[in-house]
Amino acid sequence: MHHRDMSRRRIGAYGGTFDPVHLGHTGIARAVAEKFRLDEMLIIPAHCPPHKTASAVSKPFHRYAMAVLATMDDERLKVSTIEMEMPDRPYTFQTIERLYGIYGTEAKLFFVMGADSFADIMTWRESERVLSSVSVIVAARPGTEVETSHLPEKFRSRIRQAGEEDEDDHLIYLTNYVEHDISSREIRRCVREGRNISEMVPQRVADYIEKYGLYEQE
Repeated sequence: MHHRDMSRRRIGAYGGTFDPVHLGHTGIARAVAEKFRLDEMLIIPAHCPPHKTASAVSKPFHRYAMAVLATMDDERLKVSTIEMEMPDRPYTFQTIERLYGIYGTEAKLFFVMGADSFADIMTWRESERVLSSVSVIVAARPGTEVETSHLPEKFRSRIRQAGEEDEDDHLIYLTNYVEHDISSREIRRCVREGRNISEMVPQRVADYIEKYGLYEQE
């Protein structure tokens, strides 16, 4: 049984607005791909997140292009258009169903999210279905306490700390993989104010933002 488990494809899925993608995002994606021995780590830009207004978010193709540029040098990191292609089905549980459709129900899916998203997870559409269908990897800053009291008891028993991976499915891993305290909002503000962002985003992404004049006004 254990031997067969090793042959299951291990797929990471990291959803977000990625407006723009930055070194914090790529750092988390790389750390998760390595520590969880993933075959593929999918970066999944949202078409327009259910909780944000469309006008406040850059066009999907710009966010896709920046994510592609940011991940060119790591073969495990791939950008998926799965949510951009389905703007009428924006919820995570729908994305997870589609991922199993693509990779097969035997795949081992790891869904990556930040601590702030995890704090809200019980308000998500079909949240229990999400937690019952994938393993969740919560990326937090080193030294911060991830709140778990909002989870129903049946899910609290599935919590593991980083490095405690076991072969059960549908676990919740708390990790400290956030190395860079960077926010996309801060980057957009820097661009608007004409400040340098080269410490916060991959160089190709900085070049793209400049070339296409992104974030120059509100």
